[in-house]
Amino acid sequence: MSESFKDQVFRLREDAIVAAVNRLLSEKGFDLMTVDAVAAEVGIGKASLYKHFGSKEELGAAAMAYVLQQAIAQASLIAADTSLDDFERLVAMARWAVVRQLRGEMPALPAQNPTLRAAMLGHRIFMDRLTLLSDQLGAWIESARAGGHLDASFPAEMALYSLFAKGCDPVVVIMKESRQYSEEQIVDWSVRSCFMGLAGPARRPVAKRPASRRG
Repeated sequence: MSESFKDQVFRLREDAIVAAVNRLLSEKGFDLMTVDAVAAEVGIGKASLYKHFGSKEELGAAAMAYVLQQAIAQASLIAADTSLDDFERLVAMARWAVVRQLRGEMPALPAQNPTLRAAMLGHRIFMDRLTLLSDQLGAWIESARAGGHLDASFPAEMALYSLFAKGCDPVVVIMKESRQYSEEQIVDWSVRSCFMGLAGPARRPVAKRPASRRG
């Protein structure tokens, strides 16, 4: 069944709202962004906005669902590149995340906000996309660990969370605002520090054995 004109208008307005939320979250962060500012950005009244999203937290969840859609599309492009191994695919995803952050295309959300967290967990599209992306990245991580390209002494979850963190790394923004380095340098250093660490060849980190449990 084809989409009615009314439904098209509703969807396009919703897309415009999400795009505005992404811009404002990138510029101001969640705490400083207001529903009034989103409505003004789109050019609609607050009452009209609430027909699409019931709260500021729902706006944040929708923004993250949109970013995940973009990440899934990027992961599909990277997966199709047969010249890359799975470790190189992880590196490529990290580069993509850092570049998007430098361009102001990554929403800045607080790490600890129970209401926002509840909205995100209750957002079906967000959760479905998060699972899909996590599964793809998880498969690459396991392959890279098996091939010795990632340190298997770290849990796979740490590698996964480190990749997600690249999209909201405050170090990237601080270095950009210093105006001392090019964006390419910042991207390169950020990705290298994620996968290779900061230690030089004369000081390789040694993984410590976990203490054995007694009793």
